[in-house]
Amino acid sequence: MKRRDNTLTRVEFEVMNILWDINHSACVWDILEHYEEPKPAYTTISTYLKVLYEKGFIDYFKNKGEGKTYKYLPKLTKAEYMRLTMKDVKKRFFGDSVRSMFSYFVEEENLSEDDIQELLDMIRQGGEE
Repeated sequence: MKRRDNTLTRVEFEVMNILWDINHSACVWDILEHYEEPKPAYTTISTYLKVLYEKGFIDYFKNKGEGKTYKYLPKLTKAEYMRLTMKDVKKRFFGDSVRSMFSYFVEEENLSEDDIQELLDMIRQGGEE
């Protein structure tokens, strides 16, 4: 039974980033190729893939004639995950208020006048670049 958890841990996000970057189905060995040394163990990646499947982030299949090799692929894009995450952040931390969220970033990130002007221009254009 799949559990529903819409958040990724740092390491789960790393694995998802690799799957998103690969941009097609991948086996554990394909994923490991994208890690720098020291690479995690094969079983470690397998465990994370199992958790990601249980959380509903990925799916898997076997190709006929490829033995026991499973291929994994994301069930949502990185943009979709970012959208869900930002909606959750807006709701949990800012009372679902875009104004409060922007206010926080303006105050906490020490935006330059140019940054603020660029944001204002984006707002005026309706988010189009």
